[in-house]
Amino acid sequence: MRDDLAFLTAAELGRLIRKKTISPVEVVEATLRRIEAVEQRLHAYMTLLADAGLRAAKEAEAEIAAGRHRGPLHGVPVAVKDLFSTRGVRTTAGSKILAAWVPDYDATVIERLRAAGTILLGKHHLHEFAAGMGQINPHYDNPVNPWGPDRYPGSSSSGSAVAVAAGLCAGALGTDTGGSIRHPASLCGIVGLKPTYGRVSRFGVFPLSWSLDHAGPMTRCVEDAALLLHAIAGHDPRDASSSRAPVPDYGKALVGDIRGMRVGLLTGHFAHPMDPEVRGALVAAVELLRGLGAAIEEVALPKAEHALTAYHAIVSSEALAVHERWIKARPQDYGGDNRTRLLHGASVLATQYLQAQRARVLIRQEVDDALRRVEVLVSAALPVTAPKYGQHTVTLDGRNEEFRTIASRFIRPFNVTGHPSISVPCGFDQAGLPIGLQIVGRWLDEATVLKVAHAYETAAGWRSRRPPV
Repeated sequence: MRDDLAFLTAAELGRLIRKKTISPVEVVEATLRRIEAVEQRLHAYMTLLADAGLRAAKEAEAEIAAGRHRGPLHGVPVAVKDLFSTRGVRTTAGSKILAAWVPDYDATVIERLRAAGTILLGKHHLHEFAAGMGQINPHYDNPVNPWGPDRYPGSSSSGSAVAVAAGLCAGALGTDTGGSIRHPASLCGIVGLKPTYGRVSRFGVFPLSWSLDHAGPMTRCVEDAALLLHAIAGHDPRDASSSRAPVPDYGKALVGDIRGMRVGLLTGHFAHPMDPEVRGALVAAVELLRGLGAAIEEVALPKAEHALTAYHAIVSSEALAVHERWIKARPQDYGGDNRTRLLHGASVLATQYLQAQRARVLIRQEVDDALRRVEVLVSAALPVTAPKYGQHTVTLDGRNEEFRTIASRFIRPFNVTGHPSISVPCGFDQAGLPIGLQIVGRWLDEATVLKVAHAYETAAGWRSRRPPV
Protein backbone atom coordinates (compact mmCIF):
# COMPACT_ATOMS: atom_id res chain seq x y z
CA MET A 1 0.00 0.00 0.00
CA ARG A 2 2.78 2.43 0.85
CA ASP A 3 4.02 2.31 -2.77
CA ASP A 4 0.54 3.31 -3.99
CA LEU A 5 0.09 6.30 -1.68
CA ALA A 6 1.26 8.71 -4.37
CA PHE A 7 -1.69 7.73 -6.56
CA LEU A 8 -4.45 7.85 -3.96
CA THR A 9 -6.77 10.80 -4.31
CA ALA A 10 -6.60 13.71 -1.88
CA ALA A 11 -9.94 12.63 -0.42
CA GLU A 12 -8.74 9.05 0.10
CA LEU A 13 -5.53 10.27 1.72
CA GLY A 14 -7.44 12.64 3.96
CA ARG A 15 -9.72 9.88 5.21
CA LEU A 16 -6.82 7.52 5.92
CA ILE A 17 -4.88 10.26 7.70
CA ARG A 18 -7.87 11.17 9.85
CA LYS A 19 -8.28 7.50 10.87
CA LYS A 20 -4.52 7.41 11.60
CA THR A 21 -4.19 4.45 9.21
CA ILE A 22 -1.35 6.38 7.62
CA SER A 23 0.50 9.53 8.66
CA PRO A 24 1.15 12.73 6.71
CA VAL A 25 4.86 11.92 6.95
CA GLU A 26 4.35 8.58 5.20
CA VAL A 27 2.33 10.26 2.47
CA VAL A 28 4.91 12.98 1.85
CA GLU A 29 7.76 10.47 1.86
CA ALA A 30 5.92 8.29 -0.67
CA THR A 31 5.26 11.30 -2.88
CA LEU A 32 8.89 12.42 -2.70
CA ARG A 33 10.00 8.91 -3.71
CA ARG A 34 7.70 9.11 -6.70
CA ILE A 35 9.10 12.54 -7.61
CA GLU A 36 12.66 11.23 -7.33
CA ALA A 37 11.79 8.34 -9.64
CA VAL A 38 10.21 10.27 -12.53
CA GLU A 39 10.76 14.03 -12.18
CA GLN A 40 13.92 14.04 -14.30
CA ARG A 41 11.83 12.71 -17.17
CA LEU A 42 8.72 14.84 -16.63
CA HIS A 43 10.06 18.26 -15.51
CA ALA A 44 6.92 19.18 -13.56
CA TYR A 45 8.57 21.11 -10.69
CA MET A 46 10.20 24.51 -10.90
CA THR A 47 10.96 24.40 -7.16
CA LEU A 48 10.67 21.34 -4.91
CA LEU A 49 10.21 21.96 -1.18
CA ALA A 50 11.15 18.50 0.09
CA ASP A 51 12.60 19.52 3.47
CA ALA A 52 9.89 22.08 4.18
CA GLY A 53 7.27 19.56 3.14
CA LEU A 54 8.57 16.95 5.56
CA ARG A 55 8.68 19.50 8.40
CA ALA A 56 5.10 20.52 7.67
CA ALA A 57 4.05 16.86 7.54
CA LYS A 58 5.54 16.26 11.00
CA GLU A 59 3.68 19.31 12.31
CA ALA A 60 0.42 18.04 10.78
CA GLU A 61 1.00 14.60 12.30
CA ALA A 62 1.48 16.17 15.74
CA GLU A 63 -1.63 18.34 15.38
CA ILE A 64 -3.79 15.39 14.38
CA ALA A 65 -2.40 13.25 17.21
CA ALA A 66 -3.34 16.05 19.61
CA GLY A 67 -6.92 16.09 18.33
CA ARG A 68 -6.61 19.28 16.28
CA HIS A 69 -7.75 17.89 12.94
CA ARG A 70 -8.39 20.73 10.48
CA GLY A 71 -10.50 18.96 7.89
CA PRO A 72 -10.43 16.61 4.89
CA LEU A 73 -7.20 18.01 3.41
CA HIS A 74 -5.14 18.03 6.61
CA GLY A 75 -1.77 16.42 5.91
CA VAL A 76 -2.36 16.06 2.15
CA PRO A 77 0.53 17.13 -0.15
CA VAL A 78 -0.28 19.68 -2.84
CA ALA A 79 1.71 21.99 -5.10
CA VAL A 80 0.92 25.07 -7.16
CA LYS A 81 1.75 26.70 -10.46
CA ASP A 82 4.73 29.03 -10.02
CA LEU A 83 2.48 32.04 -10.54
CA PHE A 84 1.20 32.12 -6.93
CA SER A 85 3.18 34.20 -4.47
CA THR A 86 4.68 32.07 -1.70
CA ARG A 87 6.31 33.69 1.32
CA GLY A 88 10.03 32.93 1.44
CA VAL A 89 9.94 30.80 -1.74
CA ARG A 90 10.90 32.14 -5.14
CA THR A 91 8.05 32.86 -7.53
CA THR A 92 9.34 33.09 -11.10
CA ALA A 93 6.10 33.23 -13.10
CA GLY A 94 8.10 31.14 -15.57
CA SER A 95 10.14 34.20 -16.49
CA LYS A 96 13.71 35.41 -16.57
CA ILE A 97 12.63 38.76 -15.17
CA LEU A 98 11.33 37.29 -11.91
CA ALA A 99 13.86 34.44 -11.71
CA ALA A 100 15.16 35.60 -8.33
CA TRP A 101 11.97 37.10 -6.84
CA VAL A 102 11.19 35.81 -3.33
CA PRO A 103 7.90 37.30 -2.06
CA ASP A 104 7.46 38.22 1.60
CA TYR A 105 3.77 37.29 1.54
CA ASP A 106 1.49 34.45 0.48
CA ALA A 107 -1.26 34.67 -2.12
CA THR A 108 -4.68 34.41 -0.49
CA VAL A 109 -5.21 30.91 -1.86
CA ILE A 110 -1.88 29.80 -0.38
CA GLU A 111 -2.96 31.16 3.01
CA ARG A 112 -6.19 29.22 2.70
CA LEU A 113 -4.44 26.01 1.68
CA ARG A 114 -2.16 26.32 4.70
CA ALA A 115 -5.18 26.97 6.96
CA ALA A 116 -6.77 23.78 5.61
CA GLY A 117 -3.67 21.87 6.73
CA THR A 118 -2.32 20.94 3.30
CA ILE A 119 1.41 20.34 2.81
CA LEU A 120 2.95 22.58 0.12
CA LEU A 121 5.46 20.44 -1.76
CA GLY A 122 6.55 22.93 -4.38
CA LYS A 123 5.95 25.13 -7.41
CA HIS A 124 5.27 23.89 -10.94
CA HIS A 125 6.65 24.84 -14.34
CA LEU A 126 4.54 27.00 -16.66
CA HIS A 127 4.71 29.05 -19.82
CA GLU A 128 6.52 32.36 -19.51
CA PHE A 129 4.26 34.70 -17.51
CA ALA A 130 1.44 32.19 -18.18
CA ALA A 131 1.08 33.75 -21.62
CA GLY A 132 0.32 32.22 -24.98
CA MET A 133 -0.15 28.77 -26.44
CA GLY A 134 3.49 28.24 -27.42
CA GLN A 135 4.88 24.79 -26.75
CA ILE A 136 8.10 25.84 -25.00
CA ASN A 137 9.39 28.11 -22.27
CA PRO A 138 12.77 29.46 -23.46
CA HIS A 139 14.07 30.00 -19.91
CA TYR A 140 13.35 26.71 -18.09
CA ASP A 141 12.66 23.01 -18.54
CA ASN A 142 9.43 22.12 -20.27
CA PRO A 143 7.03 19.57 -18.76
CA VAL A 144 6.47 16.26 -20.56
CA ASN A 145 3.06 14.64 -20.89
CA PRO A 146 3.14 11.42 -18.80
CA TRP A 147 0.92 9.67 -21.38
CA GLY A 148 3.59 10.04 -24.06
CA PRO A 149 7.21 11.24 -23.77
CA ASP A 150 6.99 13.13 -27.06
CA ARG A 151 3.60 14.70 -26.34
CA TYR A 152 2.72 18.26 -25.43
CA PRO A 153 1.12 18.50 -21.94
CA GLY A 154 -0.93 21.63 -22.61
CA SER A 155 -0.89 25.36 -22.11
CA SER A 156 0.47 27.33 -19.21
CA SER A 157 -0.62 25.25 -16.17
CA SER A 158 1.05 22.23 -17.79
CA GLY A 159 3.48 21.50 -14.94
CA SER A 160 0.59 21.20 -12.52
CA ALA A 161 -1.34 18.87 -14.84
CA VAL A 162 1.72 16.64 -15.33
CA ALA A 163 2.39 16.46 -11.59
CA VAL A 164 -1.18 15.50 -10.71
CA ALA A 165 -1.46 12.93 -13.51
CA ALA A 166 1.88 11.31 -12.64
CA GLY A 167 1.36 11.09 -8.86
CA LEU A 168 3.81 13.87 -7.95
CA CYS A 169 1.26 15.61 -5.71
CA ALA A 170 -2.30 14.86 -4.64
CA GLY A 171 -3.68 18.06 -6.11
CA ALA A 172 -2.58 21.39 -7.51
CA LEU A 173 -3.70 24.92 -8.25
CA GLY A 174 -3.48 26.40 -11.72
CA THR A 175 -4.68 29.53 -13.46
CA ASP A 176 -6.98 29.84 -16.46
CA THR A 177 -7.06 32.99 -18.59
CA GLY A 178 -7.80 31.37 -21.95
CA GLY A 179 -8.16 27.73 -20.96
CA SER A 180 -4.94 27.02 -19.09
CA ILE A 181 -6.50 24.82 -16.39
CA ARG A 182 -8.88 22.84 -18.61
CA HIS A 183 -6.51 22.63 -21.61
CA PRO A 184 -3.67 20.72 -19.88
CA ALA A 185 -6.21 18.82 -17.75
CA SER A 186 -7.78 17.42 -20.91
CA LEU A 187 -4.45 16.57 -22.54
CA CYS A 188 -3.07 14.93 -19.36
CA GLY A 189 -6.20 13.04 -18.33
CA ILE A 190 -7.06 14.81 -15.07
CA VAL A 191 -9.84 17.02 -13.70
CA GLY A 192 -9.42 20.77 -14.15
CA LEU A 193 -11.95 23.26 -12.76
CA LYS A 194 -12.17 26.92 -13.75
CA PRO A 195 -14.53 28.43 -11.16
CA THR A 196 -16.82 31.37 -11.81
CA TYR A 197 -14.93 34.64 -12.30
CA GLY A 198 -14.46 36.11 -8.81
CA ARG A 199 -15.26 32.93 -6.89
CA VAL A 200 -11.56 32.50 -5.97
CA SER A 201 -9.33 35.39 -4.93
CA ARG A 202 -6.46 36.29 -7.24
CA PHE A 203 -4.58 38.39 -4.71
CA GLY A 204 -0.95 37.37 -4.95
CA VAL A 205 -1.40 35.68 -8.34
CA PHE A 206 0.75 37.33 -11.01
CA PRO A 207 -1.77 38.64 -13.57
CA LEU A 208 -2.00 38.10 -17.29
CA SER A 209 -5.41 39.72 -17.85
CA TRP A 210 -7.27 41.18 -14.88
CA SER A 211 -10.73 40.63 -16.31
CA LEU A 212 -10.09 37.12 -17.68
CA ASP A 213 -7.85 35.45 -15.06
CA HIS A 214 -9.24 32.62 -12.92
CA ALA A 215 -7.53 30.39 -10.33
CA GLY A 216 -8.73 26.88 -9.61
CA PRO A 217 -7.99 23.25 -8.71
CA MET A 218 -6.38 20.52 -10.81
CA THR A 219 -6.95 17.04 -9.38
CA ARG A 220 -7.20 13.32 -10.09
CA CYS A 221 -10.93 13.18 -9.36
CA VAL A 222 -13.98 15.42 -9.06
CA GLU A 223 -14.29 14.93 -5.29
CA ASP A 224 -10.78 16.37 -4.87
CA ALA A 225 -11.70 19.37 -7.02
CA ALA A 226 -14.68 19.98 -4.73
CA LEU A 227 -12.51 19.77 -1.61
CA LEU A 228 -9.83 22.11 -2.95
CA LEU A 229 -12.37 24.61 -4.26
CA HIS A 230 -14.11 24.68 -0.89
CA ALA A 231 -10.77 25.39 0.79
CA ILE A 232 -9.80 28.33 -1.44
CA ALA A 233 -13.11 29.94 -2.46
CA GLY A 234 -14.71 32.98 -0.88
CA HIS A 235 -14.56 36.74 -0.68
CA ASP A 236 -11.22 38.46 -0.17
CA PRO A 237 -11.12 42.22 0.57
CA ARG A 238 -7.69 42.33 -1.08
CA ASP A 239 -9.24 41.35 -4.42
CA ALA A 240 -11.91 43.85 -5.47
CA SER A 241 -13.27 41.43 -8.07
CA SER A 242 -13.88 38.60 -5.61
CA SER A 243 -17.48 37.58 -5.06
CA ARG A 244 -19.28 38.08 -1.76
CA ALA A 245 -21.64 35.17 -2.49
CA PRO A 246 -21.71 32.44 0.18
CA VAL A 247 -19.56 29.38 -0.53
CA PRO A 248 -21.51 26.12 -0.31
CA ASP A 249 -20.13 22.80 0.86
CA TYR A 250 -19.31 21.42 -2.57
CA GLY A 251 -18.81 17.92 -1.23
CA LYS A 252 -22.53 17.71 -0.42
CA ALA A 253 -23.33 18.22 -4.10
CA LEU A 254 -21.69 14.93 -5.06
CA VAL A 255 -24.83 12.86 -4.64
CA GLY A 256 -24.49 10.88 -7.87
CA ASP A 257 -28.14 11.22 -8.94
CA ILE A 258 -28.73 13.38 -12.03
CA ARG A 259 -32.09 11.91 -13.04
CA GLY A 260 -34.30 14.57 -14.60
CA MET A 261 -31.49 17.11 -15.01
CA ARG A 262 -31.49 19.04 -18.28
CA VAL A 263 -28.17 18.91 -20.12
CA GLY A 264 -27.46 21.03 -23.19
CA LEU A 265 -25.18 19.52 -25.85
CA LEU A 266 -23.39 22.42 -27.50
CA THR A 267 -23.52 22.49 -31.29
CA GLY A 268 -22.21 24.79 -34.03
CA HIS A 269 -19.00 26.48 -32.89
CA PHE A 270 -18.50 23.73 -30.29
CA ALA A 271 -18.86 20.81 -32.72
CA HIS A 272 -16.46 21.63 -35.58
CA PRO A 273 -13.69 21.05 -36.33
CA MET A 274 -13.13 17.95 -34.19
CA ASP A 275 -11.08 14.79 -34.40
CA PRO A 276 -13.34 11.76 -35.07
CA GLU A 277 -12.07 9.94 -31.97
CA VAL A 278 -12.83 12.95 -29.80
CA ARG A 279 -16.28 13.18 -31.37
CA GLY A 280 -16.87 9.52 -30.64
CA ALA A 281 -15.86 9.94 -27.00
CA LEU A 282 -18.17 12.96 -26.67
CA VAL A 283 -21.13 11.06 -28.15
CA ALA A 284 -20.47 8.16 -25.77
CA ALA A 285 -20.24 10.53 -22.78
CA VAL A 286 -23.55 12.20 -23.68
CA GLU A 287 -25.22 8.81 -24.05
CA LEU A 288 -23.89 7.81 -20.64
CA LEU A 289 -25.40 10.97 -19.13
CA ARG A 290 -28.68 10.11 -20.87
CA GLY A 291 -28.46 6.63 -19.39
CA LEU A 292 -28.06 8.18 -15.94
CA GLY A 293 -31.42 9.89 -16.42
CA ALA A 294 -30.42 13.28 -17.80
CA ALA A 295 -32.56 14.88 -20.50
CA ILE A 296 -30.34 15.88 -23.42
CA GLU A 297 -31.12 18.68 -25.84
CA GLU A 298 -29.00 20.45 -28.41
CA VAL A 299 -28.06 24.06 -27.68
CA ALA A 300 -26.58 26.57 -30.11
CA LEU A 301 -24.60 29.64 -28.98
CA PRO A 302 -24.10 31.57 -32.23
CA LYS A 303 -22.52 34.58 -30.53
CA ALA A 304 -19.82 32.35 -29.00
CA GLU A 305 -18.05 32.37 -32.34
CA HIS A 306 -17.16 36.01 -31.65
CA ALA A 307 -15.79 35.22 -28.19
CA LEU A 308 -12.33 34.44 -29.56
CA THR A 309 -12.06 37.84 -31.28
CA ALA A 310 -13.22 39.58 -28.13
CA TYR A 311 -10.82 37.52 -26.05
CA HIS A 312 -7.77 38.51 -28.11
CA ALA A 313 -8.61 42.22 -27.95
CA ILE A 314 -9.06 42.07 -24.18
CA VAL A 315 -6.09 39.87 -23.30
CA SER A 316 -3.70 41.72 -25.63
CA SER A 317 -4.58 45.10 -24.12
CA GLU A 318 -4.56 44.00 -20.49
CA ALA A 319 -1.39 41.90 -20.79
CA LEU A 320 0.50 44.82 -22.30
CA ALA A 321 -0.70 47.03 -19.45
CA VAL A 322 0.71 44.50 -16.96
CA HIS A 323 4.08 44.31 -18.74
CA GLU A 324 4.42 47.82 -20.16
CA ARG A 325 7.30 48.87 -17.91
CA TRP A 326 9.36 45.72 -18.41
CA ILE A 327 8.66 45.32 -22.11
CA LYS A 328 10.10 48.79 -22.65
CA ALA A 329 13.07 48.49 -20.30
CA ARG A 330 13.97 44.80 -20.70
CA PRO A 331 12.57 43.48 -23.99
CA GLN A 332 15.53 41.12 -24.41
CA ASP A 333 14.51 39.25 -21.24
CA TYR A 334 11.28 37.99 -22.82
CA GLY A 335 11.11 34.97 -25.08
CA GLY A 336 10.73 36.12 -28.66
CA ASP A 337 7.29 34.58 -29.19
CA ASN A 338 5.93 36.05 -25.98
CA ARG A 339 7.48 39.45 -26.63
CA THR A 340 5.78 39.59 -30.03
CA ARG A 341 2.38 38.73 -28.53
CA LEU A 342 2.72 41.32 -25.79
CA LEU A 343 3.76 44.06 -28.20
CA HIS A 344 0.72 43.24 -30.32
CA GLY A 345 -1.34 44.80 -27.54
CA ALA A 346 -0.09 48.21 -28.64
CA SER A 347 -1.96 47.79 -31.94
CA VAL A 348 -5.33 47.24 -30.24
CA LEU A 349 -7.32 50.48 -30.32
CA ALA A 350 -9.31 51.69 -27.34
CA THR A 351 -12.45 51.41 -29.48
CA GLN A 352 -11.64 47.76 -30.23
CA TYR A 353 -11.14 47.02 -26.55
CA LEU A 354 -14.45 48.65 -25.67
CA GLN A 355 -16.28 46.86 -28.47
CA ALA A 356 -14.82 43.59 -27.20
CA GLN A 357 -16.18 44.33 -23.73
CA ARG A 358 -19.59 45.10 -25.22
CA ALA A 359 -19.51 41.84 -27.16
CA ARG A 360 -18.57 40.08 -23.96
CA VAL A 361 -21.81 41.22 -22.29
CA LEU A 362 -23.89 39.95 -25.22
CA ILE A 363 -22.14 36.58 -25.28
CA ARG A 364 -22.60 36.18 -21.54
CA GLN A 365 -26.30 37.01 -21.89
CA GLU A 366 -26.62 34.33 -24.56
CA VAL A 367 -25.01 31.74 -22.29
CA ASP A 368 -27.18 32.84 -19.37
CA ASP A 369 -30.31 32.50 -21.54
CA ALA A 370 -29.27 28.97 -22.54
CA LEU A 371 -28.65 28.06 -18.91
CA ARG A 372 -32.20 29.09 -18.02
CA ARG A 373 -33.42 26.29 -20.31
CA VAL A 374 -30.87 23.69 -19.17
CA GLU A 375 -28.84 23.25 -16.00
CA VAL A 376 -25.45 22.58 -17.60
CA LEU A 377 -23.87 22.71 -21.05
CA VAL A 378 -21.50 20.04 -22.36
CA SER A 379 -18.97 19.79 -25.18
CA ALA A 380 -15.60 18.26 -25.82
CA ALA A 381 -12.95 20.15 -23.85
CA LEU A 382 -10.51 20.15 -26.78
CA PRO A 383 -11.11 19.08 -30.38
CA VAL A 384 -7.93 16.97 -30.39
CA THR A 385 -5.70 14.89 -28.15
CA ALA A 386 -2.12 15.87 -27.30
CA PRO A 387 0.04 16.67 -30.34
CA LYS A 388 3.74 16.00 -30.41
CA TYR A 389 6.16 18.65 -29.14
CA GLY A 390 7.05 20.77 -32.13
CA GLN A 391 3.89 19.80 -34.02
CA HIS A 392 2.16 23.07 -34.84
CA THR A 393 -0.63 21.86 -37.13
CA VAL A 394 -3.28 19.14 -36.89
CA THR A 395 -5.57 17.75 -39.59
CA LEU A 396 -9.26 18.05 -38.80
CA ASP A 397 -12.15 17.49 -41.18
CA GLY A 398 -9.64 17.24 -44.02
CA ARG A 399 -8.03 20.60 -43.32
CA ASN A 400 -4.71 21.56 -41.73
CA GLU A 401 -5.40 23.70 -38.67
CA GLU A 402 -3.00 25.60 -36.44
CA PHE A 403 -3.04 23.80 -33.09
CA ARG A 404 -2.72 27.02 -31.12
CA THR A 405 -5.72 28.45 -32.99
CA ILE A 406 -8.14 25.57 -32.50
CA ALA A 407 -6.91 24.12 -29.19
CA SER A 408 -8.93 26.43 -26.92
CA ARG A 409 -11.84 26.95 -29.31
CA PHE A 410 -14.35 25.18 -27.07
CA ILE A 411 -13.11 26.34 -23.66
CA ARG A 412 -12.02 29.95 -24.15
CA PRO A 413 -15.52 31.40 -24.58
CA PHE A 414 -16.19 30.67 -20.91
CA ASN A 415 -13.21 32.77 -19.86
CA VAL A 416 -14.89 35.62 -21.70
CA THR A 417 -18.25 34.99 -20.02
CA GLY A 418 -16.84 33.94 -16.62
CA HIS A 419 -19.06 30.86 -16.21
CA PRO A 420 -17.72 27.89 -14.22
CA SER A 421 -16.35 25.13 -16.42
CA ILE A 422 -14.70 21.78 -15.76
CA SER A 423 -12.78 19.28 -17.87
CA VAL A 424 -13.14 15.66 -16.79
CA PRO A 425 -11.62 12.63 -18.56
CA CYS A 426 -14.06 10.94 -20.96
CA GLY A 427 -11.90 8.44 -22.84
CA PHE A 428 -8.69 7.77 -24.75
CA ASP A 429 -7.80 7.68 -28.42
CA GLN A 430 -6.16 4.73 -30.19
CA ALA A 431 -2.72 6.06 -29.22
CA GLY A 432 -3.71 5.93 -25.54
CA LEU A 433 -3.97 9.73 -25.17
CA PRO A 434 -6.67 11.26 -22.92
CA ILE A 435 -9.82 13.04 -24.09
CA GLY A 436 -11.68 15.58 -21.96
CA LEU A 437 -15.38 16.38 -21.51
CA GLN A 438 -16.29 20.01 -20.72
CA ILE A 439 -19.22 20.79 -18.41
CA VAL A 440 -20.32 24.42 -17.99
CA GLY A 441 -22.73 25.79 -15.41
CA ARG A 442 -24.53 28.90 -14.25
CA TRP A 443 -22.64 31.72 -12.55
CA LEU A 444 -21.56 30.74 -9.03
CA ASP A 445 -23.13 27.29 -9.44
CA GLU A 446 -20.00 25.19 -9.32
CA ALA A 447 -21.99 22.75 -7.18
CA THR A 448 -24.12 21.61 -10.12
CA VAL A 449 -21.10 21.40 -12.43
CA LEU A 450 -19.35 19.20 -9.88
CA LYS A 451 -22.49 17.11 -9.35
CA VAL A 452 -22.78 16.25 -13.04
CA ALA A 453 -19.03 15.72 -13.44
CA HIS A 454 -18.93 13.40 -10.43
CA ALA A 455 -21.93 11.36 -11.64
CA TYR A 456 -20.30 10.96 -15.05
CA GLU A 457 -16.87 10.15 -13.60
CA THR A 458 -18.29 7.49 -11.28
CA ALA A 459 -20.27 5.78 -14.04
CA ALA A 460 -17.57 6.04 -16.72
CA GLY A 461 -14.68 4.62 -14.70
CA TRP A 462 -11.87 6.37 -16.57
CA ARG A 463 -10.28 7.59 -13.33
CA SER A 464 -8.71 4.21 -12.61
CA ARG A 465 -6.28 4.48 -15.54
CA ARG A 466 -2.74 5.64 -14.81
CA PRO A 467 -0.20 7.07 -17.25
CA PRO A 468 2.54 4.64 -18.34
CA VAL A 469 5.49 6.74 -17.20
